[in-house]
Amino acid sequence: MADSPDLAAAKRLLDAAKEAGFCFQRIAPGEDAPLLGVRQSTEWLDEIHLGGLWAPQSCTAIRRRRSSLVVPGGLPVAERVSGDALTVLHIVVIDWPA
Repeated sequence: MADSPDLAAAKRLLDAAKEAGFCFQRIAPGEDAPLLGVRQSTEWLDEIHLGGLWAPQSCTAIRRRRSSLVVPGGLPVAERVSGDALTVLHIVVIDWPA
């Protein structure tokens, strides 16, 4: 069975995120399990949580600015996005430089 156009686009963006330096792992057993993607640079810590490529509003991404200082409560959030996989992946891959 062929993928829907949105699912095919989300899969291409997932591949682009991997090429942009994100490392993904399944956070539960199963082929359709949620994914967690992390990318670290000297300036940023980016995280993507994909609850499902087909489920609306089940995905989030957070961009945190890294610091050489110890920050109480963790690194400050610079940007946050939530929505479906296509929306979240598009914003992260296009708008968040490595």
